[in-house]
Amino acid sequence: MALDFLSSLFKKKKEEEPTPPTEPLDVEELEEEVESRQENEQIMQIMERLNEIENEVPRIKISVDTLKKQIQELRDDIDRLDKTIKDVMMLYEVISQEINPFKEQMGQENPLSSEIQEIKRELEDLKLEIAQIKNDLKVIAGYGVDLDSIIYEVLAEV
Repeated sequence: MALDFLSSLFKKKKEEEPTPPTEPLDVEELEEEVESRQENEQIMQIMERLNEIENEVPRIKISVDTLKKQIQELRDDIDRLDKTIKDVMMLYEVISQEINPFKEQMGQENPLSSEIQEIKRELEDLKLEIAQIKNDLKVIAGYGVDLDSIIYEVLAEV
């Protein structure tokens, strides 16, 4: 009996609570509410994606910096290898020209060896000219000519 009494009190209170009046909502208001909810969801998705991107940017920057450093190291290595290969090729050309019995044939085919031969010829010509100049200076000095004045005159003309 006490249970029935208590339950009737609660039922009455529930029944007595005023229910909010159900006002008919406009279709426009409903559409606006749906649109605002959709916009809010889109904004939240965009904000989440922005946060993800902000978290990824420092890692990407570190990766890019590491790659730049590695690329520069590779460039340096390639430059050193290129220089070493050129040096080895020059050494090979010089040695092969000295040892090779067919160097006359190779001299015609290889521009580098022809340049070396030309430089050798010019060097020999310079040696001959220097020897002639020395002999001329000895002869001139033997006649008592003042070489210092001649040298100053030549340098003044240049």
